[in-house]
Amino acid sequence: MPLSTRRAFVSSNGLRPTTTTAMASALPRCTSVRLPAAVATVTVLLLMSVTTVQSSQGDKEPVYRDCVKQCVRTNCTGARLRGFQSAQPRYMALTGWTCRDDCRYQCMWTTVGLYQAEGYRVPQFHGKWPFARFLCFEEPASALASLLNGLACLLMLLRYRSMVPRQSPMYHTINAFSLVSLNAWFWSTVFHTRDTYLTEKMDYFCATAVLLYSIYLCCVRTLGLRRPGVSSMVGVLLILLFTSHVSYLTFVRFDYGYNMAANASIGMVNLLWWLCWCWQNRRTLPYWWKCGLVVLLLHGLALLELLDFPPMLWVLDAHAVWHLSTIPVHFLFYSFLIDDSLYLLNTEKMGVKVE
Repeated sequence: MPLSTRRAFVSSNGLRPTTTTAMASALPRCTSVRLPAAVATVTVLLLMSVTTVQSSQGDKEPVYRDCVKQCVRTNCTGARLRGFQSAQPRYMALTGWTCRDDCRYQCMWTTVGLYQAEGYRVPQFHGKWPFARFLCFEEPASALASLLNGLACLLMLLRYRSMVPRQSPMYHTINAFSLVSLNAWFWSTVFHTRDTYLTEKMDYFCATAVLLYSIYLCCVRTLGLRRPGVSSMVGVLLILLFTSHVSYLTFVRFDYGYNMAANASIGMVNLLWWLCWCWQNRRTLPYWWKCGLVVLLLHGLALLELLDFPPMLWVLDAHAVWHLSTIPVHFLFYSFLIDDSLYLLNTEKMGVKVE
């Protein structure tokens, strides 16, 4: 029954899933390692958390819909619309906030207040929890966390370039991976600042690009240095996979469940490949543990997405906590990349076979 009859729906409703931008790995021949069952559990739990629902309990409520209709009818036409536009801050107009958007935002909080007054759980609206808007930022904590991740990535890329000569075999591949990652964090920041059709798609697609490029990074490191043709073929295959993935989601159907399943599968390939490489090189590379810890942390921290609680102080939700928790991982990851690139450079100078 609708809230207008003083009873709210109490069934829970899922968020639109977001894609992890975890760096990870791929799969050399490795039969001597028994990976922990928790690795598979992470992926299974993430897949179980997927929902394809695009509408939510809050925006289904008649009280919310009636409120939006009345607000738009009253405030978004004629002189009142011109008044809204003249009073609207410049930064709101530049980020695409309209009168209708403002009505939806105000009516969202009206509906939340009714739910709380009746003692019901806070509902979601249009696939997301209600967030307190700060300036033009729809999800302030997630936007800030994405920005900080991007800054950490940029800082460590600059450090990598200052410490590793260009002659290192992995130099250009790692630089390209860093640029792909920076692009993904940029669109993540934009998406959490302003959720639109375009920014959502760019956030999802760029996150997938990071995962696929991380497979290529691992392929070059484990196979491509000795067999460049193999990494070239894998690169072409990954480009075709990315093109097919984006084409399906763009021109056929944007399926949140499929997108999450595809990215979880890619993440598992990354995880297993890197862990196998780490295991095979644990006796020869003293820094192997950095790589292993990074991939385990990234996949373990992804479990924070499963907490799915209403935002604390209407700002900090599970997704923001997950993004915040990944910031320190960049420093450990690039520490590994620096150590490994210098090792490869030294072994190449000595004419030693790279493993």
